[in-house]
Amino acid sequence: MRIELHVHFEGSVRPATLLAIARRNRRPLPWDPRELPAFRDFGHFIEVWNLTTDCLRTAADFRRIVVDYAGEAAGHGAAYLEGIFTPDPALVAEIGLDTVFEGYCDGAAEAEQTHGVIVRLTPEQYRGADPEFGLRVARAAVRFRDRGVVGFGLAGFEGRFPDGPYEPAMRYAADGGLGLVPHAGEAAGPESVRSALRMGAARIRHGISAVADPELTAELAARGIVLDVCPTSNIRLGHATAADHPISRLAAAGVRCSVSTDDPALFGTDLSTEYALAARLGITPEAAWSAGLAGALCDRRTKERLARL
Repeated sequence: MRIELHVHFEGSVRPATLLAIARRNRRPLPWDPRELPAFRDFGHFIEVWNLTTDCLRTAADFRRIVVDYAGEAAGHGAAYLEGIFTPDPALVAEIGLDTVFEGYCDGAAEAEQTHGVIVRLTPEQYRGADPEFGLRVARAAVRFRDRGVVGFGLAGFEGRFPDGPYEPAMRYAADGGLGLVPHAGEAAGPESVRSALRMGAARIRHGISAVADPELTAELAARGIVLDVCPTSNIRLGHATAADHPISRLAAAGVRCSVSTDDPALFGTDLSTEYALAARLGITPEAAWSAGLAGALCDRRTKERLARL
């Protein structure tokens, strides 16, 4: 059995489904999603990601992509997923923030009924957006706690935009009982990980650049902070190489590393591929499961249920 803590539902939509949704919603796709993009850098990836998310316009779209990905992940042995979604201000202005949340929450409930995979949700704000909008997303996340929302994140360009303006939303989410799961230590250096820890991160999405700072690496190990590591994503975006991925050194230093796909449709990967790659880098399936269970933000009863599998 497997646990996945870091998958963006918007980046999980396989080509046939994306084409069908884009046609129905009359949204242009300026590239063929059946051909994997050769990302020039993180900025290019964000451009393609935004074009993909722009096709998703309705609560039914959000529900469908959650259920579809849960079915795919179940085929790769997943028992538990924490999925990410990033509300877009322009779309929210059209359909309302609650509609976005309701679609994803309906999908999470249906996914478990249909595929037997426990799905929890970790919406996020993103660096570069209006911090006031991020606070609106945090408020909605807290309101939807009883519908499967367990965490709140921060994504976008690390280093280009400071974290400070986004901390009020993070504090609101934490005060509302949600675990904080910011992206850090992917496109920026160890200081971005330190910033995430200062804001109270329960877990770090990526975090691989921490390996450059021995003191920080030791702190992560001592505190039991789990890193959501996505090997293929790191390699495709130029943050690591297959021959020398930081996950090996982080694990050797005692840092717990879960294994995830990030944006599987955009990177041409799946959960089995990521676990196999992690195994070649020294992360056994047992270690990945243990880290995933330790890092999961679900309630105690759900964790106990997973521990019995």
